[in-house]
Amino acid sequence: MADNYIKRILEANVYDVAVESPLSEAHFLSERFENIIKIKREDEQPVYSFKCRGAYNCISRKSPEELAKGIVTASAGNHAQGVALSAQKLGIKATIVMPRTTPEIKVASVRARGAKAVLHGDSFEEAFAHSQKLVEEKGMTYIHPYDDPDVIAGQGTIAMEILRQETGPIHAIFVPVGGGGLISGVAAYVKYLRPDIKVIGVESVESACLAAAMAAGRRVTLPSVGIFADGVAVAQIGKHTWQVCKDLVDEVITVTPDELCAAIKDIFDDTRSVAEPSGALGVAGLKKYVDREGVKGQTLIAIESGANVNFDRLRYVSETAEVGEGREMIMAVTIPEKAGSFQTFCNILGRRPITEFNYRYRDEKNAQIYVGVKVAEGPQGKQELLEELENKGYPVLNLTDDDISKYHIRHMVGGHAPDSVKNEILCHAEFPERPGALLGFLKKLGKRWNITMFHYRNHGAASGRVLVGLQVDKAERKELLNDMAEAGYPLQDESDNPAYKLFLRGDQDA
Repeated sequence: MADNYIKRILEANVYDVAVESPLSEAHFLSERFENIIKIKREDEQPVYSFKCRGAYNCISRKSPEELAKGIVTASAGNHAQGVALSAQKLGIKATIVMPRTTPEIKVASVRARGAKAVLHGDSFEEAFAHSQKLVEEKGMTYIHPYDDPDVIAGQGTIAMEILRQETGPIHAIFVPVGGGGLISGVAAYVKYLRPDIKVIGVESVESACLAAAMAAGRRVTLPSVGIFADGVAVAQIGKHTWQVCKDLVDEVITVTPDELCAAIKDIFDDTRSVAEPSGALGVAGLKKYVDREGVKGQTLIAIESGANVNFDRLRYVSETAEVGEGREMIMAVTIPEKAGSFQTFCNILGRRPITEFNYRYRDEKNAQIYVGVKVAEGPQGKQELLEELENKGYPVLNLTDDDISKYHIRHMVGGHAPDSVKNEILCHAEFPERPGALLGFLKKLGKRWNITMFHYRNHGAASGRVLVGLQVDKAERKELLNDMAEAGYPLQDESDNPAYKLFLRGDQDA
């Protein structure tokens, strides 16, 4: 399979719009992980992403007749910008269909390059379906974001540059994976010339379509995808890309949004560039690989695939990075309700900085505090603190990995509901973030059930998160969940969440 792409990659026409991006050593990461870690800086392309390579190579190989009809594509953003730039360079018309959840910075960039941006649907699949309708109705020429041999070949020029730039040993290359265009091009070139180099794909746990295909031995469609890493929010690996990946990719590592936020910070510390979540996949996967394998002294390369991130998303990234790095521990701790208790507790923490502290009077015996503490990196730092507190007689609940705590309850701690609140059920919902989305959720919820608690936070991501308390008789709870699921707003019952029980719940018999 690699043989089929070598000639295509060598002949790929990309440098009319792309530049040879630098391969920068990440000094802080290298020192911290005791390996030679380098970052391939595709964020330095004119569209701040590698996508212009494949888009231009594909478009430039179309016939004059195909181009005269105008080109169309569907994209969550980076491919869209690559197509827009390519069309501008070649003087042809381009229409880009983008999900309504696409970050505004990517939409604005497409329009600034003279392309027509059409916002349609809440996912890539819906945008893709609309783009195919335009192909059928208007005869436009479709430029696939990843599943096209010429697109794959264009992306493969990154591997050609890496092997030219790093002439010494390379032990592994970590490649972000969405639909598979980038990793297919990289794997085809690297495995043909240097089969000893590991090519490792990295996916978000919210859209791990290649990992699912590898496990099943065939292409599968994910039932849903999360869109924090919107640049790789794809439900199924491509047909062409799967044919390459199944034979040439060594393994796939999946990472969480928290780990992506930590990787964004790592990249910034070393390069002063701000990667988008999908752009940081390579570094996040590299770190996980080193922790798992314990390798030292190896040369490891991560591709930073893009830097098209909305500024307001950085607030969420900054808040989450310490948790993702394993440097912050979030706990519920019970301390005596008496003068001097907080000071005694802080003395036990020693020089560990407190990042957050929430408390409200509950009763005359015990105080329940919600506290964030910076700890040494890795699981050992957390375990040491837990053991220290437990040995001193403090009941502790580790909430570091509890999403409900991190996204909602930490902003809501303020005491339990009064005894008058009966039959309360706690529900969590996520929905595509767009104007009017919250109002739409409330309308679907209707006026039948009384809202006893509500928290919504727009943290700059493509999905909105709601935590809501409702008074619902036990006999009606199944009906509530079914009705909301049918309306497109599936609710997750979080009534047994430990942080909710400790800080917010009033009716203990609910």
